[in-house]
Amino acid sequence: MSWKEEYEKKLMDVKEAVKLIKDGDVLWVGTYCNNPIQMIEALEERKDELHNVTIVNNLACQPFRYMSGEFKGHINAHSIFWGPCERKYAKEGNVAVNSVHFSQSGSTFNDIYHVNTLFVEVSEPDEEGNMSYGPIGVAWDGRAAQCATKKIVQINKYQGHVRGVDSTINVKDVDAICRFDHPLPELKQPPVSETDKKIASYIVPNITDGSILQVGLGGIANAVAYSLEDRKHLGVHTEMLTDSMAYLYKKGVIDGDNVIAGFGLGSNEVYDWCKSGVPELRDIGYVNNPFVAGSKDKFISINSCLMVDLTGQVCSESIGHMQFSCTGGQLDYVLAASISKGGQSYLCLKSTLTKKDGTKQSNIVLNLPEGEVVTTPRSCVMYIVTEYGIADLYNKPVKERAKALIAIAHPDFREELKQQAVRAGLVPGDEI
Repeated sequence: MSWKEEYEKKLMDVKEAVKLIKDGDVLWVGTYCNNPIQMIEALEERKDELHNVTIVNNLACQPFRYMSGEFKGHINAHSIFWGPCERKYAKEGNVAVNSVHFSQSGSTFNDIYHVNTLFVEVSEPDEEGNMSYGPIGVAWDGRAAQCATKKIVQINKYQGHVRGVDSTINVKDVDAICRFDHPLPELKQPPVSETDKKIASYIVPNITDGSILQVGLGGIANAVAYSLEDRKHLGVHTEMLTDSMAYLYKKGVIDGDNVIAGFGLGSNEVYDWCKSGVPELRDIGYVNNPFVAGSKDKFISINSCLMVDLTGQVCSESIGHMQFSCTGGQLDYVLAASISKGGQSYLCLKSTLTKKDGTKQSNIVLNLPEGEVVTTPRSCVMYIVTEYGIADLYNKPVKERAKALIAIAHPDFREELKQQAVRAGLVPGDEI
């Protein structure tokens, strides 16, 4: 039977396709614009007749109803990276978080969750019946497909084919096919603030021609990337391609034959870049392997964090006990920079946070607050950056770390931090 004949045989309505889901099934539903929105919504309609179905996701594109408390016991939610949608339902107790390094996330499908169902969006079939996982799906879908015994896909013409290893699944290898064409959900970027620009100004001079970039999302990362228009022959090795990278490629700053990533996330501009065939997309376990990224000279990692203590412990994913995001690939790339010849790793944050009552608190503190998660251990941290400068902590004694961090704290908090550091025994009183 040809793939076209199999396609006609397997093509069905979403309501018919979700009937293949049985009690106890564990579904991988993809990431953001890889989420099969219509199939998920059809599955939600079966709530009362299903028991102990588990959905594993990674940054949902919308607040799906299955995350709410009323679905507990029927459809249980698990996430390996929290975003706004997961936080919305956090208090209802049906979204379990798993803060796993992206370099290791693929193995959780088989070893931890025992995923048995692939449930994602794909592109139109090509002339050989291969459907691409699209701009985001390549990072995880192929790994999920390896352990899934049931494969249900939703074709969306907007997904498009991308270039990469194990980036497709053939019509012959799936059990059911649905169709629903809709534009890919975009992740809008925050505007770049003056503080973001100031932080970026300390980093940009250290990025020389021929460097290999890993840049995250957000105002600070964008401020850095958009300031690199005069560089030449930059490469990219990153878990995530962003709008700022697409911009630098169009400007001729980034060499197209030196771009490797796990996925693209942002606006249609970055999705279109992924579909152009220029970037090479690979399994996230490969891309985020510190030894793979670190094998490249002049590897530069730039990411954001939430808070740092005076010994250099970095929190990037929680506010007290409240989960805000997840580990993602931060430590993967901090380690990669330490391996790379000429590598640099920057963890950036604004020096203060304005609380609801209008008062300010320092984001550089003596001790991380109760419940605050250590995302990046102090022994791995290279550079911490605020709008007041760069603190070089790499392999430095604790007292030197503390002094360097106090120097880049907000001026209103420096004296208090000095006194705290002395009382805690981190710095001798005659040295500060």
